[in-house]
Amino acid sequence: MAVVAGVRVFGSKGPSWLRCGRWAPLSAGFCSPGAAATPRREAEAPRPTSSRQRDGIRNIVLSNPKKRNTLSLATLRSLRSDILHEAESKDLKVIIISAEGPVFSAGHDLKELTDEQSPDYHTEVFQTCSEVMMLIRSHPVPIIAMVDGLATAAGCQLVASCDIAVASDKSSFATPGVNVGLFCSTPAVALARAVPRKVALEMLFTGEPISAQEALRHGLINRVVPGEQLEAETMRIARKIASLSRSVVALGKATFYKQLSQDLRTAYVLASQTMVDNLALRDGQEGIKAFIQKRKPSWSQ
Repeated sequence: MAVVAGVRVFGSKGPSWLRCGRWAPLSAGFCSPGAAATPRREAEAPRPTSSRQRDGIRNIVLSNPKKRNTLSLATLRSLRSDILHEAESKDLKVIIISAEGPVFSAGHDLKELTDEQSPDYHTEVFQTCSEVMMLIRSHPVPIIAMVDGLATAAGCQLVASCDIAVASDKSSFATPGVNVGLFCSTPAVALARAVPRKVALEMLFTGEPISAQEALRHGLINRVVPGEQLEAETMRIARKIASLSRSVVALGKATFYKQLSQDLRTAYVLASQTMVDNLALRDGQEGIKAFIQKRKPSWSQ
């Protein structure tokens, strides 16, 4: 077994960014042996997420507002399925993750984290959550969080993990686990990579929420808009991305994250080779020729 971009890789077939091996295909969405053991009653329950796609934009919605869109194991599996579905399709250009109701996500379902469940179950919850967060980073298309309301703990982690985040002015963000005796250690991984260290530590140590404007100032989100403009602004960004070459964007996204962990010299070596690889793409040449010829490019994807 090997690891690519933090995601388990089984076997040698499938896309380079994720290989599911002998488990379910992308359309089924599960890339973990744990999924095969899903109880029948869970499989028959209403899906806690919904998904639709149009014009290259996939909208994934956390659709369990009665439970504050908690990231239960079932929700994490469903979210993973929706993200993985036909991920290599040239028709997919960008993904938006949003939620129904006044809470984007309240994080993990604490009822799943009591001692009524075994340590093995707890391990599966956090491993599955980590896989979803790493999958967002390794996915070939940009993933946007559209936040309208409260995002706490693993919900805040989900926002921090997305490539872009747009929030309404009534949104807020917190990692309040310390208040219930469960420090937000896994949300801290994404949070610490999105905001300055002292901001992350204050959020983690106090559990106090920050406003959308504070989140914007610290880099957790990209922009804040009035609630009535949230969908329009998010779709504006998504449509712009969808109008571009998928292969060029995918190459750029992968290299951006890969170079972050390198020293400056290695990062430039890596990025320079990526520029050469980009020029070798059909769309790389098409874009340059279109610019020189003062015409609109005709992308292959």
